Amino acid sequence: MTRQPLPYARPRQGAQPPYLYPDYRSTRKRAPARAPIRLEHTVSELTGPSFSSGWAGPDIVDLTRPDKGEALGQRIILTGRVLDEDGRPARKTLVELWQCNAAGRYRHPKDQHDAPLDPNFTGVGRILTTDDGAYRFLTIKPGAYPWKNTYNAWRPAHIHFSLFGPAFATRLITQMYFPGDPLLADDAIFNSVPDAAARQRLIAHQDPNLSEAEYALGYRFDIVLRGRASTPLGL
Repeated sequence: MTRQPLPYARPRQGAQPPYLYPDYRSTRKRAPARAPIRLEHTVSELTGPSFSSGWAGPDIVDLTRPDKGEALGQRIILTGRVLDEDGRPARKTLVELWQCNAAGRYRHPKDQHDAPLDPNFTGVGRILTTDDGAYRFLTIKPGAYPWKNTYNAWRPAHIHFSLFGPAFATRLITQMYFPGDPLLADDAIFNSVPDAAARQRLIAHQDPNLSEAEYALGYRFDIVLRGRASTPLGL
């Protein structure tokens, strides 16, 4: 007998971005033309995965020194907790992140932005949360980069997050932004979240207590999986 897992980021009017958001031009092609059809989950969707055995691979928590050299850019310590709507920790949850380098370029063949690649920065990390629901990465603050949503459009500095819950159907993908970024005001993806308070939950908090003197700035970004204070999904 299987138990229906609790959904991640239960949709709530005003807190989650719509499938179709005209200002984000790509959604005009991605958004479904008809109402989605609900498919009941099978055993495959309701059971697993369990990452505690390590089959997802070893933790990658230091993105600044992957192999030989050290990545260029502003070092940051990024930490937070993964919580449910009652503030309880989500233990042994796989947290993955990916991001561009300090020059605003991803290590991906489709990224042809005229900016340098950093041979010492892959921009990918992963970790299992602790029993307290915590995660911690040492990485580089990403740069802004141009995208072709509109003329002269630039994406603000951001980091992508992916979280897997107790079943394959329970996955959350979102984006984290940095406080005080002037590009947020014009970013179509950030502003696709209708509720202003929900948008603020996508912005990390700079925390002096997390910083390491003369080495790295500290940022905190907690992720709430569902409920009234849930972290919005990323388009």
